[in-house]
Amino acid sequence: MAGMQKLPYGDVDSSLRALAGRAEGFGRLAIGGLHGPLYFVTTLSDDGPGSLREGCRRKEPLWIVFEVSGTIHLSSYLSVSSYKTIDGRGQRVKLTGKGLRLKECEHIIICNLEFEGGRGHDVDGIQIKPNSRHIWIDRCTLRDYDDGLIDITRQSTDITVSRCCFGQHDKTMLIGADPTHIGDRCIRVTIHHCFFDGTRQRQPRVRFGKVHLYNNYTRNWGIYAVCASVESQIYSQCNVYEAGTKKKTFEFYTEKAVDKEEQKSGFIISEGDMFLNGAEPSLLTENREESMFHPSEYYPTWTMEAAGHSLREVLLLCTGWQSICRPVDNMVLQ
Repeated sequence: MAGMQKLPYGDVDSSLRALAGRAEGFGRLAIGGLHGPLYFVTTLSDDGPGSLREGCRRKEPLWIVFEVSGTIHLSSYLSVSSYKTIDGRGQRVKLTGKGLRLKECEHIIICNLEFEGGRGHDVDGIQIKPNSRHIWIDRCTLRDYDDGLIDITRQSTDITVSRCCFGQHDKTMLIGADPTHIGDRCIRVTIHHCFFDGTRQRQPRVRFGKVHLYNNYTRNWGIYAVCASVESQIYSQCNVYEAGTKKKTFEFYTEKAVDKEEQKSGFIISEGDMFLNGAEPSLLTENREESMFHPSEYYPTWTMEAAGHSLREVLLLCTGWQSICRPVDNMVLQ
């Protein structure tokens, strides 16, 4: 396929740890468990020896891989400690029941997993809060949770979400949870080469933070595609927005930050986006570029092509969990 060579990360499957430090965007420093030994998940049990939960709770750096395929039913949130890579390549592993919780941690990579059927109040597929940073979520499939699929709140920052597929869901991705959380002004997130397939809203919804969206495909949303609320800055670049029955692509919600006197919405810049099937940008006329960050202020390069039908077709095929072999681990630990 002609567009394939334009996708990022063409060589990260050449060896097991080639993922480390390779994310584009704000999560580019995430190294996961690069400097730790392999941990083998040998059981689909929720806990105990050889379980995913046992590996994630350990304090030392670990590169976690799977020797089994199947469904892991989580009875409670699975907390992930710092310097972990959860690498699903080579198997097909689905998490259900609850999700992953990234709380006060750093340097996490989550790759090639499925998340489906999370139940309960405040249950997200991946919940990132508080004060977590240097995180990369890549090539995951997420659908049908009772709350969010990925929520990033409470001063968590420097995060990249890439090559993921989102479906069968209402409130997809929340970045910044409340106008009283003014510490969320530090939030910085990159979302690229993702496919939002009929998710209803929040692709994403943002408060306070800076978000760079590029080369994503969002179709058939139920309320809006992207929402900017209080003080948020969203740079939407070369994405494909294909409307269903609802045509409004960008929404603006006005809220008052707890330390300000007046209510404000956020800002969206749309550059090179493609709008299909009557999708309406509905940008605010008071949006001004001087109010916006530019991604190049924070990272020098990113892999991007013009929004078009070829990009759309590639993202239909190449996002979410993929049937790929687990690469060889070439690293010799000292």
